[in-house]
Amino acid sequence: MKHRWLLISLGAAILIVFEARPAYAMHIMEGFLPPLWALFWFAVVIPFWIIGFRRLRAIVNDKPELRLLLGFAAAFTFVLSALKLPSVTGSSSHPTGTGLGAILFGPWVMSVLGSIVLLFQALLIAHGGLTTLGANAFSMAVVGPWVAWLIWRGLSGRLPFWLTVFLAAALANLSTYVVTSLQLALAHPDPVGGIVASFIKFGTIFAVTQIPLAISEGILTVLIMNALQTTAASELQALDTKGVHS
Repeated sequence: MKHRWLLISLGAAILIVFEARPAYAMHIMEGFLPPLWALFWFAVVIPFWIIGFRRLRAIVNDKPELRLLLGFAAAFTFVLSALKLPSVTGSSSHPTGTGLGAILFGPWVMSVLGSIVLLFQALLIAHGGLTTLGANAFSMAVVGPWVAWLIWRGLSGRLPFWLTVFLAAALANLSTYVVTSLQLALAHPDPVGGIVASFIKFGTIFAVTQIPLAISEGILTVLIMNALQTTAASELQALDTKGVHS
């Protein structure tokens, strides 16, 4: 297995997360959104899941040799998004890990992989919640991957490979928290300033920890992509990922 060492490293990191998870580590937590907002975000994200499952099934059926790389992308997302720093009441700051999978498999597939990660985190380690799964999935598994993919497709060949990967991963992270801030502001508007004031408040507090995390995630994703070019060259060739071999 050519990239076994990467999977072993992720497995070890998962064990560390399970053993050392802090009480505050979560996405938008269970019960923090009013029921109508929780239902709204489920309704928004369901079409992405439907298309994403079709794309994922096609990859598994047509190119079964990519199953390991799919698992790696999901594990990478799980580990990074489980490493939390406290930010504001009801949520937290953390890397997302979705940029890597979006570069490799596209945003539709990552809407499924990212949502599965969020579901397992809610069930196994109390990160996020079931009622807020739709909202968390939209911000982290839909918006983040789409931003990463658009940057990747738009800048590949125009900028150096490492810089394109860095921007895709870092901005996917930041866009996730812009959307999370908006979701929280819509659900909990400021009594005086309304939604705008609430959005500014949440976004400003998030930025303190999220900007350094986004930069760190961008650097890590570059390192992982460089490693995959050597250890998973045949899989990347099968994916025909634009710019990977440039």
